[in-house]
Amino acid sequence: MSTFTQERVPDPAGLRRALDERGYLADPGLVTALFLALRLPQPLLLEGEAGVGKTEAAKALAGVLGGPLVRLQCYDGLDAAEALYEWNHARQLLGIRLAEARGERLAEADLFTEEYLLRRPVLTALTHPGPEPAVLLIDEIDRADDDFEAFLLEVLAESAVTIPEVGTIRAVVPPVVVLTSNRTRDLHDALKRRCLYHWIDYPDPERLVRIVRRRVPGTSAELAEAISTAVRRLRSLEIQKAPGIAESIDWLAALALLGVRRLDAEAAGATLGTLLKYREDQELVRDRGLEWLVGSGRDA
Repeated sequence: MSTFTQERVPDPAGLRRALDERGYLADPGLVTALFLALRLPQPLLLEGEAGVGKTEAAKALAGVLGGPLVRLQCYDGLDAAEALYEWNHARQLLGIRLAEARGERLAEADLFTEEYLLRRPVLTALTHPGPEPAVLLIDEIDRADDDFEAFLLEVLAESAVTIPEVGTIRAVVPPVVVLTSNRTRDLHDALKRRCLYHWIDYPDPERLVRIVRRRVPGTSAELAEAISTAVRRLRSLEIQKAPGIAESIDWLAALALLGVRRLDAEAAGATLGTLLKYREDQELVRDRGLEWLVGSGRDA
């Protein structure tokens, strides 16, 4: 870690202040996990329900460190070539034609060098020159399959990858690696062993108020508190997708845009689509009662 980063992040309290300056309000447990990931250093696996701020944590950390955020969004069928590199066939063909025009002969090995690599997210992060490290966000690793997890082991353990035609490429400035998972499936122990682990829970009502007011400036504490209370009530229902931080921010932003100063049943009903994305969930809430949802702070 560079001297700048050590000065910027001298301890967990310093990291918490730096994250706060970038609009990310982290609880002490998450701050400690991020700090240890920087200083040990070791990849960090963040798990939690969708919308609790896992991806935003990596973005905020990149902002604190001053290096680039390199994001790899995982999905079913993702393979190593899409995550790591591909050969630039067009450039290889151009190289062949230029050599022919000059009367030169190219060996096969001449066409499989780093010059002809198209860097995908993992290789981009590993070859970032620094001085500040890149933050490699491997987002929703639980959506990728088992083979991709196995491919990542070398990256996580050694900050290196092996390309058959080139050899092993080792990071000069190892990236800070943050993996996120919504826990749609269990990850392998081999991957977990290489990572620190932290579970991000929903923020408590008071912190949610602070977060949404930070993200939607100019809104009243009363409206933010009403939203926080309503979101907590929604989580007590058996809905398919409980609202997270992002949906809470969207709701407050929508209400502010519409000029709503006090949350009532009519305003909640008109904007429920910013919060709940399943028709069945909306019907469940309407059956329970919008008046209940926006009650005056008392749980039913």
